[in-house]
Amino acid sequence: MSTLGYFKPGGNNEDQDKYGEPMVWIGIYVAGASLICILAMAADLLHGFRNKKLWFPCKYFSLNAASITVITIAMKLPVDLSSEMPSYMDQAAKLGSLAFMCTMMANFMPSLAAMDNKALLQNVIGLSILVITMIVNIHIDIYTGVIKHIHSNISRVNSSVFDFVMIAYVYTAIMLLLLVITIASSLTIPTSKEILEVKYQTTNRTILTDKQLQHTQASKVEKLRQHVRKYWVMAETGSPQFVMAINPLSTASGVICVIVLGLKLSVLEIQFREPRVYKSVYKWSILFIVITHFIGVLMGTIAPIFRCFSVLSFKLVTKWNMTYLMVFKVEKHWTQKLCEWKQSRMHFLSSDRLRTLVCCLKGIIISLCVELQKVIVIYCKVISLIPTVISIGVAYSLNNRLVTALVVSETDNIEVDLSNYVLHNHDDMDLAEKTLRRITNSMNYFILSAEKEQSKELLELLE
Repeated sequence: MSTLGYFKPGGNNEDQDKYGEPMVWIGIYVAGASLICILAMAADLLHGFRNKKLWFPCKYFSLNAASITVITIAMKLPVDLSSEMPSYMDQAAKLGSLAFMCTMMANFMPSLAAMDNKALLQNVIGLSILVITMIVNIHIDIYTGVIKHIHSNISRVNSSVFDFVMIAYVYTAIMLLLLVITIASSLTIPTSKEILEVKYQTTNRTILTDKQLQHTQASKVEKLRQHVRKYWVMAETGSPQFVMAINPLSTASGVICVIVLGLKLSVLEIQFREPRVYKSVYKWSILFIVITHFIGVLMGTIAPIFRCFSVLSFKLVTKWNMTYLMVFKVEKHWTQKLCEWKQSRMHFLSSDRLRTLVCCLKGIIISLCVELQKVIVIYCKVISLIPTVISIGVAYSLNNRLVTALVVSETDNIEVDLSNYVLHNHDDMDLAEKTLRRITNSMNYFILSAEKEQSKELLELLE
């Protein structure tokens, strides 16, 4: 009986070299896809710095079908079950991809708020499938021995802390935690948008009333400037991405990014001190993957770290009280969507007995999800206290006179009534004065830029 030709791993070396030759170019392809993600994150950083938005909205690197496709290509090594990774460099490259994935997940989290409900559901499901597939494949690699208990040959770092199996478990646990945080965040986005819309309408009516009662002594230009400031603050703070970027879940993801970066640097410290031996089918392309993923981890950690500290102010630091320690309080909007699903009726079942059974099962499952949501929120609130505690230590290490001067200078440059036009999900939250000042400065920057530019259309009309 004739059989089709196939490659046998135990064949001669010439066949193995011929089979592995395309894998080098696949490795370069993986590095290229990773570079695309890095450039998109760099573009978001540049956009945030230029527009003085240090919470860095996701304009170029966001979660969508295209980005998931590119990320899937960049994550070729973790999902590859057929290729052996025998050398230290190969193992480090495979696990370095997981660090890059963790960083990307934290980086594009605010982009979830820019989607409608249908796109949000589709993209979160797509991301979940990718992350779960990577986690399962990594555990299969551990079971089959592809990821091994390899230690460094350097005596001073020859410790179990660099055990690749242990590092793989840590990375997969962080990825799973970030996925749960992403899902928990997506459940609050529809409710947050509804709350912001209601508060915007209420605040808008307040502005219209103030406009009618405004004193006539001020010039028309100054009146216009004041109203533009108010609407600018409303637009900036009412942005779903801004609200998403400053919530505890996003802050916790930023802290997790720092942990991932520290672990990556620890492995990288000895990665290039070991002999650069490439024994996998990807050969020397492994080096390009390692370099691009390390640059990606560095680049992708900047925005989450800035989001952790962009909402802190000296007012929060100097007037610390017990209300900031109420981390075990879970506001209603975190679980409101789940509660609505629990109370919704199921009309598509004809049998009363079956409907009762399904409703009871649905109630139990959603109740467990509500409790899990509360646990995740409390856990992220605890983690988000870390940047606040760091800011407290920095503030108290400074001279009290300097701190007071900074507080006064910030307060003097911000009109007091502008704080009334800040939109939040819940009334207990106060926006940092430093952040409010940065928002008004960004408005002044755009006004000055518009004054310097001449409108061609207006000049043509005048001519």
